[in-house]
Amino acid sequence: MQRESVIPTKESADAHEFNWQAHSVLIVDDEEGMRHFLERTLKRRCGMVEAAADVEQAAELMARLHFDLLILDIALPGKSGIEWLHELREQGFGGDVILITAFADMETAIDALRGGASDFILKPFRIDQILNSIKRCFERARLARENFVLRRELAERASDVVGLVGHSPAIDQLRSMIRRVGQMPSTVLLLGESGTGKEVAARALHQTSPRAQRPFVPLNCAAIASELIESELFGHVKGAFTGATEGRNGLFYYAHGGTLFLDEISELPLAMQTRLLRVLEERRVRPVGSEREIPVDVRIIAASNRDLAAEVAAGRFRQDLYFRLAVVDIRIPPLRERSEDIPDLMRHFMDLLSVQLGVAPLALSHGLVSSLAAYAWPGNVRELRNLVERSLILGTFPTEILPATTRMNAAADAEPLTLEEVEKRHILRVVEACGGNKSEAARRLGVARKTLERKFADWGEDTRPSFAAV
Repeated sequence: MQRESVIPTKESADAHEFNWQAHSVLIVDDEEGMRHFLERTLKRRCGMVEAAADVEQAAELMARLHFDLLILDIALPGKSGIEWLHELREQGFGGDVILITAFADMETAIDALRGGASDFILKPFRIDQILNSIKRCFERARLARENFVLRRELAERASDVVGLVGHSPAIDQLRSMIRRVGQMPSTVLLLGESGTGKEVAARALHQTSPRAQRPFVPLNCAAIASELIESELFGHVKGAFTGATEGRNGLFYYAHGGTLFLDEISELPLAMQTRLLRVLEERRVRPVGSEREIPVDVRIIAASNRDLAAEVAAGRFRQDLYFRLAVVDIRIPPLRERSEDIPDLMRHFMDLLSVQLGVAPLALSHGLVSSLAAYAWPGNVRELRNLVERSLILGTFPTEILPATTRMNAAADAEPLTLEEVEKRHILRVVEACGGNKSEAARRLGVARKTLERKFADWGEDTRPSFAAV
């Protein structure tokens, strides 16, 4: 190493406070002394550091491993650092690149910036100069992840974040369990019917965990086409499949350091279940079309409205994945088991939605609340929320919001119905009221269209909406 290439100085105090261990760096420099110096300096700090003497060696390493940052010399044998930088950007590499050189002019600097360099450092440089540059790159990557997660949450949830509202024994017990389990690093499986608030519970687990300041990334597995779910979770490289015009990071990447919530986990295809199991065991993901693996530090919280043990017995869910997910399982109670929380939930939704819609809240009568408490709520809390929103829009509580309550009470003395029969009759009435439009019926009930389709399949193909008149 040329002695003038690095000027030792006292490192800044905050260099030791930054979490370097979460990052990986590739050094590419044909000067052996400089390469070894940077390698020794960064191995004490970063989680993974590799070094290469030329572009060919570096490309081989990048084909096998994921790097958050490249420290790239411009003057390299065979192909210059700037030429390779242009190629990397065209191939979809989105990581930071710091270019270093002992010889540079204005034209070189401009070419480097046009090529997508994150920084441009002239030799000789001070130790704290390169460390601070690296730190800025890592901070930018962290902010990019957090901004992505924030934009995703804002787009998907649009302020529909509801806490664990209510004071029933069932919800108090759930809070107690979340406070205890949230502190643990274990995977958690949330079980409960559609609309009970499994994502709310997942967010509460995240907020009570040591990862609370890191990203919470939700994904509804039932909402993503089976052929796209792998790319959504793991990312893909440019050209990995038709339409992949550029590389993209997956949700595991954006959830790094935080929590990934996989809702409707039972909807994952068996092939994806195998890949997810491998990620849980090895803590590495491989983007579609790539040979390199990316280390991830993510806590998994999964949820299902199906009995996963029964799905395992039926051969639709992997037993080994089930055991991996169900380290701790938490049951989310349906609304019919916590009907005493309905007044609190009604007031909560009324306050939240009246502000969003710009309308005055509606009065809640004792008779209305009593009638709602007697209803079975097949769509659970989501159905109650939809009811409040619809009522605020109309300016009154419409009569059809209690489609089965009065008739159920009237028929109770003659022939008591099972809860399943009550749910079935109500769903069929709503479908009939929507002219057979199951998508609209699912929206009114506050359940997913797939859930409604499963109900009809369970009841038999000869079931018709006209049964709702019964």
